[in-house]
Amino acid sequence: MAVSARAQPPEAPLVGKVEGRTYLSPTGIFKVAVPVLPELGGEITDTPNVVTFQDDFNVHVSIAAFPQDATQRWEMSTRGLKDYLIYFFSNFVLADFKETFQGVKLESAKFMPSLLDGALLTYLLIPDGTMFADRVPQLATSDRVVIAKRGNLLFVRNGHIFVISTELAERAIEGAAYKKTAVEEDEILRQRLLDILNKIQFAKVTSAEEPKAPAKK
Repeated sequence: MAVSARAQPPEAPLVGKVEGRTYLSPTGIFKVAVPVLPELGGEITDTPNVVTFQDDFNVHVSIAAFPQDATQRWEMSTRGLKDYLIYFFSNFVLADFKETFQGVKLESAKFMPSLLDGALLTYLLIPDGTMFADRVPQLATSDRVVIAKRGNLLFVRNGHIFVISTELAERAIEGAAYKKTAVEEDEILRQRLLDILNKIQFAKVTSAEEPKAPAKK
């Protein structure tokens, strides 16, 4: 389950498709208004389960949708949604970031029961993990490590676990001029994640088609 890995080269063909200003996932489980513009260097890369949008300014967003197999449905039914999202984040999302980048730290996490019937919001600090490395101010004597910050929103929909992730680009590209507090950063990332969420349309699944978790034993 690659969530944090850098996207494949832009020349790779899309697995999903773009119709007008809308990206359609290859599985058909969701579609989303494209949050980048070609005129601003916007690019789209994807795999069967993860799509990434990035431009030359301050947008780096990924949307992952992983189908829940029988094991994942059992984990959710036995743990309950809150603990299941924490379990999935720790064992898959955070683990993937740590495998890709050294020194990744979970700064904070919050469960929001009123959002999407329950969603987990997390903030990660990622040394040398910025997707905007080419825009980091260069100082003549600088060996400083740029600590990127990324917000992640996890929730379950239609038998899939979704992970929306976005980087706070300003933290990397503004250099010494950057003065935001952790609380201000969290609010900016939260709003941006909700903005992406509002751009997503989920496939309609009838009750007969909707996957069910196994009954508790």
